Amino acid sequence: MAQEFFGVKMIKNSSNKSLLTEFFLTMNFSKCVAATIFLVFFSFSAGNTQEIAPIDDTVQKLQLVYEKTGDFRAAFTQETFNKSLKRTMTEEGSVFFKKPRNMRWDYLKPEVKKMIINPQKAWLYLPREKTAYFQKADNLVQSATLLRFLSGLGKLRDDFQINYAHPEALDKHGNYLLKLTPKEKNSSLQALGITLDKDTYFIIKISFEDLMGNITTLKFSNIVMNAGLSDNLFKFQPPAGTNIFDMP
Repeated sequence: MAQEFFGVKMIKNSSNKSLLTEFFLTMNFSKCVAATIFLVFFSFSAGNTQEIAPIDDTVQKLQLVYEKTGDFRAAFTQETFNKSLKRTMTEEGSVFFKKPRNMRWDYLKPEVKKMIINPQKAWLYLPREKTAYFQKADNLVQSATLLRFLSGLGKLRDDFQINYAHPEALDKHGNYLLKLTPKEKNSSLQALGITLDKDTYFIIKISFEDLMGNITTLKFSNIVMNAGLSDNLFKFQPPAGTNIFDMP
């Protein structure tokens, strides 16, 4: 049976190419990682003002917050528009991040799914199918940009071209709109659109489009920074009876 995860249909793959790598890298893993990272960047408080600060000032504040943030958790809603099928799938869950290189996405609605990454392993767990895929984390995260961020070493200006969106830097509610484009030549990341709350500077939305024209939108809420998340949250032991596939 095929399984759809993060807007991508999963099927067993008998070729030498890692199914987990194909899912995470070829499809939307890089964007998923970026969404987690940018949630850290944009979660800082600001004054209640409609004025648009110089972009360099905004970037400096983002960098300071990133360096001070050890972990976070948040609720998310994900909408994925499939261009070929002309339909949108909506999912909800919770996301967790902890330096260095720990990440967890728990999809809760409409179906339970889990993606767990730590410095050693990356897991994809599909409980309805009683199936889990895993591989070495170093084989999964191949982008130098992503490695720097997940390790807590990233510098925004070194890795991204950052600008206010054009032609509008504010949405109709006065929230800030930014565009981030990776400088890494071979990066699998494309430009991301970021919406920031005008009062708190908390992230409201991240959206991106893949090469097939599919559009993914992530909305975050109930953000908690530096909650002291346990390392155990980023470990995974498949339940008894789970079919486990070790991917190269």
